[in-house]
Amino acid sequence: MKLRCLIVDDEPLAHDVILRYMEDIPFLQRAGQCYLATEAFAFLNHHAVDLIFLDIRMPKLSGLDFLRSLNQRPLVVVTSAYEEHALESFELEVVDYLLKPFRFDRFLKAANRALEQHTMRRQATATTPAAPYEPEPLYIKSDKKLVQMRLDEVYYLESLGNYVKVWARDHFLLTQRTLASFEEQLPAEGFIRIHKSFILNKKFVHYIEGNMIRLLNGKVLPLGKTFKHITKLFPG
Repeated sequence: MKLRCLIVDDEPLAHDVILRYMEDIPFLQRAGQCYLATEAFAFLNHHAVDLIFLDIRMPKLSGLDFLRSLNQRPLVVVTSAYEEHALESFELEVVDYLLKPFRFDRFLKAANRALEQHTMRRQATATTPAAPYEPEPLYIKSDKKLVQMRLDEVYYLESLGNYVKVWARDHFLLTQRTLASFEEQLPAEGFIRIHKSFILNKKFVHYIEGNMIRLLNGKVLPLGKTFKHITKLFPG
């Protein structure tokens, strides 16, 4: 049994230390690395992770705020240079709290705890029906705020050059990002590119006619010539 591990830390040296320690623990496997908590949301939407090594003080979004926002949490080992966050971390049910700089023997102890908890989780789920999967929400930087939006609230996204409008039913958030960056982040089973300037949530499609798509809220979007093949993805 191997634990698929994600490192989330804004310090490259911290990544190097953890990766070096992981090489000597056979049941730990690197799944990925993120240098911001905001990057980790996209990673978790597309990759299975059993254990996160999580820093706390990071730009844009702290490790603890990131942890609170997860609908379905992997196991978490906090790796921090500040001991004052330990109590709050354990209240969030982290596996362990490693105070930087930590030695290999201390890291190994945390890894063994994670393996034990992972084994217990698997035994519990073997007899308990799995909860329905809930994708992680979008965090959109708009008007100097980081706004959370659930994926099932997003109707479509509209490109305006280096900006994107993220549309809900009757309002939008404007953010300075490219449409391509959202396409990489959004789950492919729910969202689809229909035009060079539009991505839509398939669940809100009412019908497709010719080169246009009407949504359930009455909005009509263009279907690009090079995207005609997507009509095969809709039954009927």
